[in-house]
Amino acid sequence: MFVTSFGSTRRVAFAAAACLALAPMPSQAAAKIQHLISPGGIEAWFVQDATVPLIAMEYAFGGGATQDPADKPGVGNMVASLLDEGSEDLDSKTFHERLERRAIELSFSSTRDYFRGSLRMLKDSKDEAFDLLRKAVTSPRFESADVERIRAQINSGLRRETSNPSSLASRKFLQLAFGDHPYGRQANGTLESVPRIDTADMRDYVRRVLAKDTLRIAVVGDVDPATLGQLLDKTFGGLPARASLTPVAEVEAAKPPQRAFIPLDVPQTVVTFGGPGIKRNDPNFMAGYVVNHILGGGGLSSRLYREVREKRGLAYSVNESLLWMNRSAIFIGTTGTRADRAGETVDAVEKEIRRIAEEGPTQQELDEAKSYLKGSQMLALDSSSKLASALLQYQLDKLPIDYIEKRNAIVDAVTLDDAKKAASRLWGQGLLTVIVGRAPQAAAQPASVTAPKAN
Repeated sequence: MFVTSFGSTRRVAFAAAACLALAPMPSQAAAKIQHLISPGGIEAWFVQDATVPLIAMEYAFGGGATQDPADKPGVGNMVASLLDEGSEDLDSKTFHERLERRAIELSFSSTRDYFRGSLRMLKDSKDEAFDLLRKAVTSPRFESADVERIRAQINSGLRRETSNPSSLASRKFLQLAFGDHPYGRQANGTLESVPRIDTADMRDYVRRVLAKDTLRIAVVGDVDPATLGQLLDKTFGGLPARASLTPVAEVEAAKPPQRAFIPLDVPQTVVTFGGPGIKRNDPNFMAGYVVNHILGGGGLSSRLYREVREKRGLAYSVNESLLWMNRSAIFIGTTGTRADRAGETVDAVEKEIRRIAEEGPTQQELDEAKSYLKGSQMLALDSSSKLASALLQYQLDKLPIDYIEKRNAIVDAVTLDDAKKAASRLWGQGLLTVIVGRAPQAAAQPASVTAPKAN
């Protein structure tokens, strides 16, 4: 988790780091990606850039929430929330004071397949920043007072989710799509599981997951390769050589059409929809990515936005995107509307998805989508932090180190026939749909928040 700001000193320090993180990257930076191997054998993709005195590092270990015990979802999330709460000889207060004094940003998160981390610092703070990260990943303290404080924060968030229609819809959708598979569990845990997570569970997670063989690193900034290699060895060299991960089975999302309704007495009904997607290593992935931009990923220019928002005024926004994991892939979308118009909204979404599945996009839509996706590439990489994040994701997706240079040609190669086939494959079966809100007959009554029992 990102360190929060408690006082004016910290706000000033982090504002300075944030300004540097937003500093533009030179356009040629993407062409200078180095495959760095440290003296100790730790690998990283690295862009050396002295435009601003900043270093941004993104890294990930294989595992993530899939490594939570089946009966204790949320262990990885607890670990991620506690690694910066003290380590070795530093208690939580001292650890955070060190971060604050040198304007160091340190964060951790547990995603479906990876335990991820982020480190950003000014160039002159690099030695202390990397040392604090070393302490966090190799010697977390997990003091009981800190554990209980973080547990209380997570439980508070989980209780809020029980009356949040978007959270309920997302949770139910994953259960509907993946059932008992680890992808169907909540990464942040449940109100039943989080109170039962103890220090032994977290130490076991750290021991099994944080290891060098699954570690992927991307660094962008003002540091030379030799110095960076030494920093990486000092930071990660003491970790176990190999992770001890529980195998995760391949899984395909449940076949549409299916629909679920969760009653919740709130003014706006939330609709989450989706179905099986296309994995990142599939030869037809880019065709699916381009046609998905046309359907729902293009914001105000997408078909769903025009049909649901502009033509019918059913919702303020509607979006849809492709999500890919190591063992599966889905497409997922969401919108919100009045309870008495929820059925009409779902019908409009389904109609537009059927239309593109049967007819595909037009040549003009394809050309405009390809032009946008090519032009937006460098805008998406306009800061050191964004570039580091992208380089890490390319590694996790097992893409070549020169993918940035090749991407536009891959987009250009998508033909209209490719796009039509991808549309039929993605959306030809219909939708998994979850509706959370008031029953239509109760729509005219004032809302009183009465949440369903949390899972």
